[in-house]
Amino acid sequence: MEGNAIVIGLVIVVYLVGIFVYKKIYLPKLKGAKGEYSVKSRLRNLNKKEYIVFNDIYLKINEQSTQIDHLVVSLYGIFVIETKYYNGWIHGNENSEYWSQTFYRKKTKFRNPIKQNWAHIFLLKKVLSNFKQIKYIPIVVFAGKAELKNVSTQTPVVYKNKLIKTIRQHRTPNLSFEQVKDITNQLNEFIIKDKKIKKEHRRYVKRNMHERTKNINSFICPNCGGELVVRNGRYGEFYGCSNYPRCKFSKKI
Repeated sequence: MEGNAIVIGLVIVVYLVGIFVYKKIYLPKLKGAKGEYSVKSRLRNLNKKEYIVFNDIYLKINEQSTQIDHLVVSLYGIFVIETKYYNGWIHGNENSEYWSQTFYRKKTKFRNPIKQNWAHIFLLKKVLSNFKQIKYIPIVVFAGKAELKNVSTQTPVVYKNKLIKTIRQHRTPNLSFEQVKDITNQLNEFIIKDKKIKKEHRRYVKRNMHERTKNINSFICPNCGGELVVRNGRYGEFYGCSNYPRCKFSKKI
């Protein structure tokens, strides 16, 4: 009897650990993959003669790397799309370091997706440094059932059913067909396909988050290494990067 009780206890412990691992590790990945797939499906509606779509790409230059959910190269510029899969109410400001999700009275924080996109664009500018005239258009897409309850931003933050319309609003040519082709070829040279390197990137992201917080606390821009200085904006004083407008990092005081 005692032995059976021990076995049952171990089974319960393993079961509970399994649930914890699933909720903390696998479930977020599954939700993220579902959101990215739904956006990927919508991007197929773009005219292939005008838009070249990249999905879930890893770029690396020197010691820096980044993962971009969706990248659309077009005559009208490069659309850098960050996808989020959330439910509940979403609250956030363009200059905040974190946004929040309210779901059944539970409030959780997540990294400001606009600043994530700025980091992507900063690295893209290094990869595509030969193309000075590129117009970068950041877009944040919420693919779940989230409601953008209190989001204040000039950067487009849209639901997935508004994504194609948002992209098509930009119709002023910025690049030639030849430049689009050259940019695509350049990107392909820097895209990481090796799974081992992708794993290294994930470890790099974790280390980078620690370094990012450390730099911000030391008034160093986490994106480019510039100095964080006090600036005045529409909503009052904030910390901005000394390399603005090349780097648009900002933080509330």
